[in-house]
Amino acid sequence: MSKDRAILHSDLNSFYASVEIMLNPTLRDKAIAVCGSTEDRHGIVLAKSEKAKKAGIRTGMVNWEARQKCPGLIMVPPQYEQYLKYSKLTREIYQRYTDQVEPYGMDECWLDVTGSLGVCGSALSIAEEIRRTTQEELGLSVSIGVSYNKIFAKLGSDMKKPDAIAVINRYDYQDKVWPLPVSDLFYVGRATDKKLARYGIRTIGELARAPRDFLKSTLGKNGEMLWFFANGEDLSRVMPNDFQSPVKSIGHGTTCISDLETNDEVWKVMLHLIQDISHRLRVHDMKANGVQITVKDNTLSYRQYQMQLPMATQSPMEIASAARHLFENNYDWHTFVRAVTVRAINLEPKFMPQQLMLFDDAARRARLEKLDDTIEIIRGRFGKWSIYSASLLGSMKTSGDSSHEVIMPGIMYA
Repeated sequence: MSKDRAILHSDLNSFYASVEIMLNPTLRDKAIAVCGSTEDRHGIVLAKSEKAKKAGIRTGMVNWEARQKCPGLIMVPPQYEQYLKYSKLTREIYQRYTDQVEPYGMDECWLDVTGSLGVCGSALSIAEEIRRTTQEELGLSVSIGVSYNKIFAKLGSDMKKPDAIAVINRYDYQDKVWPLPVSDLFYVGRATDKKLARYGIRTIGELARAPRDFLKSTLGKNGEMLWFFANGEDLSRVMPNDFQSPVKSIGHGTTCISDLETNDEVWKVMLHLIQDISHRLRVHDMKANGVQITVKDNTLSYRQYQMQLPMATQSPMEIASAARHLFENNYDWHTFVRAVTVRAINLEPKFMPQQLMLFDDAARRARLEKLDDTIEIIRGRFGKWSIYSASLLGSMKTSGDSSHEVIMPGIMYA
């Protein structure tokens, strides 16, 4: 039997807020929240300190609601360049122990320290040293999970927050992991949690004891994967520092300066967003096989829809038409729309051969692709707004502030 690996998952506690406190010590021991701008309706809580958390402040809460919940709350604007700086400095500490450091966002990393055990001591002692060094050198605290696989290491880092270490090994995981809510397991989102609950599966232990074939038939391949995770069987690698993951999806979203009230207003916003998505598909030499839209209404409820495209494409009009179809065939207009995100999904390399469709006009498609290429060249030379769809003329309820996403795949099994 092969020897178990030594995997750590390190999570910087209340990262944004902790950096703000470290940079401004007068904020220490106070309820603070890092908040987006209150202008253009982007005012939400991005991160909060432990004291703010105890006062009931939640990430994603609207600023005015947070102020009502905690009248003494100190709100500070985000300093992303500082967060990137300290994220990089933290990874440099991790790299003193291993070259297998896989980031998961700005504040979390997996480390495979199996090869360092003979030199640096046990996995627990390495975790203790990382925790102490991060506090002494950067003034930041981390919670670390120690286990024999990535899934349980991540669970461990959430068990004893803040500033603590939890160990989950092969001999005690059933006692420590199985009583936890199934929603705590990596890859179990809200929809999966609700679906499992309908079958009486509410804990990780109940998931582990469920028939594997049943989970596969109910949730597809993800169901079988979750069964393995719950039973402690995760063989996914921690990727090396220099690993470059291919792009999985490209998205662009915006919160509007006033509510969108008609299909035409939503269509204008979608066209605006998709100009940028199409550009970045070209930058990455990728085509989209599908489109996904996320709609947030003025009650802050989210709805998400997606569809496959007949053929992989970079065409902004094909992606926009699919997004419009998704919206107009699914949104019921019981409430007005506050924010829209469009995402090109299921990407593949631009030059991958494709099976032509029986009734597809290949010559017309080639002409349209050439036109799109020409438009891209013009924009590259004269600016983004040098040429654009006539539908975007007139007023549009978008702000200058919008969010961009280039999502890498889960590289658990790369």
